[in-house]
Amino acid sequence: MQTILALDQGTTSSRAILFDRAGQVVSVAQQEFRQIFPKPGWVEHDANDIWRSQYAVARKALKQAGLQAADVDAIGITNQRETTLLWDRKTGEPLANAIVWQDRRTAGRCDALRELGHAATIQNKTGLVLDAYFSGTKLQWLLDHVPGARARARKGELAFGTVDSWLIWKLTGGQRHVTDASNASRTLLFNIHSLQWDEQLLELFDIPPSVLPLVVPSCGELGHADAALFGSPLRIAGVAGDQQAATFGQACYVPGMAKNTYGTGCFMLMNTGQAAVTSRHKLLSTIAWVGPGVSIQPAMACYALEGSVFVAGAAIQWLRDGLGIIKSAEDVQALAEQVDDTQDVYLVPAFAGLGAPDWDAYARGVLVGITRGTTSAHIARAALEAIALQTAGIFAAMANDSGIALSELRVDGGASRNDLLMQLQADFLGVPVLRPRITETSALGAAYLAGLATGFWTDVDEVASQWAMDRRFEPVLGANARTEKLARWGQAVQRAKGWVNH
Repeated sequence: MQTILALDQGTTSSRAILFDRAGQVVSVAQQEFRQIFPKPGWVEHDANDIWRSQYAVARKALKQAGLQAADVDAIGITNQRETTLLWDRKTGEPLANAIVWQDRRTAGRCDALRELGHAATIQNKTGLVLDAYFSGTKLQWLLDHVPGARARARKGELAFGTVDSWLIWKLTGGQRHVTDASNASRTLLFNIHSLQWDEQLLELFDIPPSVLPLVVPSCGELGHADAALFGSPLRIAGVAGDQQAATFGQACYVPGMAKNTYGTGCFMLMNTGQAAVTSRHKLLSTIAWVGPGVSIQPAMACYALEGSVFVAGAAIQWLRDGLGIIKSAEDVQALAEQVDDTQDVYLVPAFAGLGAPDWDAYARGVLVGITRGTTSAHIARAALEAIALQTAGIFAAMANDSGIALSELRVDGGASRNDLLMQLQADFLGVPVLRPRITETSALGAAYLAGLATGFWTDVDEVASQWAMDRRFEPVLGANARTEKLARWGQAVQRAKGWVNH
């Protein structure tokens, strides 16, 4: 059996999934790893934890399937984006913990750059809003705060990368220091129009060019995993950030098609084709993928509009770990279904600030509308509603920016298996929600990118034909009730904004 091995490195766990030619799952292995919270608003990972867990699940997935390296056509990689790593080129050892995309420590630096009038230039070049979410200020912070890092970086002794770069470095034994265009487009340092690292932005963030990886297409052979890891060399042929990979895995190949991934956060992408749409509503214009090929060419770039919700599935984890009102994430639906509505209770899970379209780094979570009659069931339902309401707000902005009304939403990620959440999503959007049979579409997209590069699959029409629906959720909430719900949610969001003094 010939397969593609997809490495799916997420925020809270690493997964490896083997796919066959029909795009079906052959084997899955998953392992959670440690989350580090040194200070309020700070989130870190041990880069070696990331590598060890990812390598372990890759080997486990092969063992479970009874397969060997000879049964793997290629490796595709997808990853949590924006998380920032810095390591020694000679030893391969990290200089510090990785700063995770959720981390807010550089919000003040973003404020200072905004006050100096740089926000518009950054958005025009990168398609991104100026926010601590992205890698640029995180890398600058590491260079400024790790003793000797900046001097060593200028000497060419250090390497920066997002998680894809780190995994490729480890897989290739330090032979390849690369990133793909979709991940590069999340750094605040990459010009999405010229598809190059931008000299003006590097100077603005005081980043020595010598630390940067080579940017390669998302679809194309870029190196080989060391033979010592799996028994023989394996070619690495596809790379994309998790949300772009999910868009590819959902077969959103036509401009106007959109998907939402329900993971730790919520990430909505709408394909805008070869046009980088400038948002008027603080959404992001990002590179969806580039390829296939061996070099970066603007004509091969596909763009997307993106809206990011920082806390989605993480709100359910909070119900489990912080409040202890559920024992597992799967329990939330049964608890929420004990009540018909929230009785006007709203949870705004701004635990790490607010993403699109508000972009308030100083917002914090609020639970409003509580009475003596409020129960854990109301709070659980409010948490699910919060995920769907945040999504609805972003798609309203996306429709305004693109001029394209959403006709349906394709969904994926762990929380998309929650039927109540998907029904709430259809109700608050007012359009059908389509859940595919395979919801791990980030991994599937990485596999498709790799398999298209090697000829494992012939073309995008072949992979698009493999998309199959599991269930369709039709909206049942009336238009007036929907409008009232969204307005009430907006009031709750206002109460979360600007909570942290700065």
